[in-house]
Amino acid sequence: MLKSFNEMRKIDLSQYIKKRDKADYLNWAVVKQLLHDNGAEKVYFTPMQNENGSSLIKTDKVFTDSNSNTNQVYETRIKVVIDELEFEMQGPVMNGANPVKDNSMSQQRLWNSQTRLFVKGVAIYTGLGFDLWSRLEAEEDDVNSNDDLSKHDISKIKERVQEIYTSKIKLGLTTKEIAQKLNKTEDEVKAIFSYFDTLNNFERDLSNLKK
Repeated sequence: MLKSFNEMRKIDLSQYIKKRDKADYLNWAVVKQLLHDNGAEKVYFTPMQNENGSSLIKTDKVFTDSNSNTNQVYETRIKVVIDELEFEMQGPVMNGANPVKDNSMSQQRLWNSQTRLFVKGVAIYTGLGFDLWSRLEAEEDDVNSNDDLSKHDISKIKERVQEIYTSKIKLGLTTKEIAQKLNKTEDEVKAIFSYFDTLNNFERDLSNLKK
């Protein structure tokens, strides 16, 4: 029999915590093994399918952002079984801390979302990793409520701009046409993307300056 919520919550997970997209996370396989190690006999999760046989859930409504990119809200849902305990978890498909958009959806990101839901559901229902999730939620609240410049990542901004650029190409525009519509040459557009790396390196070197 699996240990109580409070007992599972006290398990030290520090040796298992890894970094993904600069955030702490627990590998789903480690979580499954820890559940077995602490009394569970049966542990698994399965993606739930919609009426079309897909495990990807999306809204019918199309949203348009400030850059005229269209997007739908993507989610997935899983069923978790831990001995006699059964529950379902549903959540957004994420790209790091950001929701996945049309131009960056992949099977890997869908799978990452499903494993994340498994780990989070285990924390909520069994206590294993609960304090980790509590801390992550608190950090996200702080980021959302305070415009802390130290939280902004230049590489993420570059990634966002590249996604927009790629989406325009997928719409049928050539790199030359994009440059012309922006009143720039193709070389000037390439140079702008290189500025992100230059600024990122400048910030690093500036931070490392000694008196």
